[in-house]
Amino acid sequence: MLYSLFKYLNEHYDLPGAGMFQYISFRSAAAIVISLLITIFFGRSIIRILQRHQIGEEIRDLGLEGQLSKRGTPTMGGVLILLAILVPIILVGKLNNIYVQLMIISTIWLGTLGFLDDYIKTFRHNKDGLKGKFKIVGQVGLGVIVGTVMCFSQEVVIREKVAAPTETVYLNEEGQTIVTQTQRTVMSPTPEKTTKTTIPFIKDNEFDYSWLGFGNEWLTWLIYIAVAILVVTAVSNGANLTDGLDGLLTSVSVPITIALGALAYLSGHIIYADYLNIMYIPESAELVVFAAALCGALLGFLWYNSFPAQIFMGDTGSLAIGGIIAVFALCIRKELLLPLMCGLFLVESLSVMIQVAWFKYTKRKYGEGRRIFKMAPLHHHYQKSGIFETKIVMRFFILSMLLSALTLVTLKIR
Repeated sequence: MLYSLFKYLNEHYDLPGAGMFQYISFRSAAAIVISLLITIFFGRSIIRILQRHQIGEEIRDLGLEGQLSKRGTPTMGGVLILLAILVPIILVGKLNNIYVQLMIISTIWLGTLGFLDDYIKTFRHNKDGLKGKFKIVGQVGLGVIVGTVMCFSQEVVIREKVAAPTETVYLNEEGQTIVTQTQRTVMSPTPEKTTKTTIPFIKDNEFDYSWLGFGNEWLTWLIYIAVAILVVTAVSNGANLTDGLDGLLTSVSVPITIALGALAYLSGHIIYADYLNIMYIPESAELVVFAAALCGALLGFLWYNSFPAQIFMGDTGSLAIGGIIAVFALCIRKELLLPLMCGLFLVESLSVMIQVAWFKYTKRKYGEGRRIFKMAPLHHHYQKSGIFETKIVMRFFILSMLLSALTLVTLKIR
């Protein structure tokens, strides 16, 4: 909105300062400030509204220290996160950008899915919430939308590196003119429609999904759709499982968001993409503004969500955050980096799967279910081991920073 307005004022009236809105750095700074102000200043009002309507968390007694004291804490705070993301993007984002449009759709889509789950839990007092099959349908639907746009939209392109012939002219010792021809690698001026992605730790690290589809457009689309569904489902559910302690998901998502924003900026900047020998994705740098809005929303929400939490995000926030990270990675073609970047989400999900699988196996074999962890997801295992909640959150935050830093290091380690 403001981007288009100030662009018009700059072009037609040469309004002093209007040109600043053309810079991604300025709009990113504005986005993070606006999202921070929204969460911090409106957070208290939303907490009061939720308390007035008795929209509190239903807590089951799992024998965890301090758990029952959280009963009645306002939930569905993810609505605040969604507002703090969408308002800055609408104000300072470039809304005709295909990647920004995909991110807005993803935010609203999974935010709505999570809201339905929270609504059933809190208003209908059904602790199971939205049935798992409906969640999966929603996540699959988003994967189909994102995969289809990435495969067929003519705005989703990259620019490849090509060999360009160059001539060098010099005089030899005898005064004769010598012309030599060499090849140098440059960015192609022609955008290319492709389904390539980045493979970490590999030189010339590009993989094309069309290779799996043997060059067939529709088979390639089906394969890419399957990958998009897997990524969206895995990351959003992983984020949902990680949201189990005060400030845990909020804090570990901040380094991930910063790393994604850095990757988007480098991939969308032709000079840096050329220098780092990575895929140049035109217009993807606009996603930095979205990453800034998400980062501001997370930090602002942490103001109230840190221990002891005054508000919980619920599935409204956790599903949306995971989905945003997944779709963001797909947009900048870095989805194969997610197991490293979102390593904590992966470990939390694996701990649940291992626990359930082992319990079922031992119950069939021995007639009694046995457990590997004291409790799953993994953060509850540490809580059961006597480690205080805030220490677990801080250690997970440090690990998230480390994994995000290692993700950025893959740009040079190949």
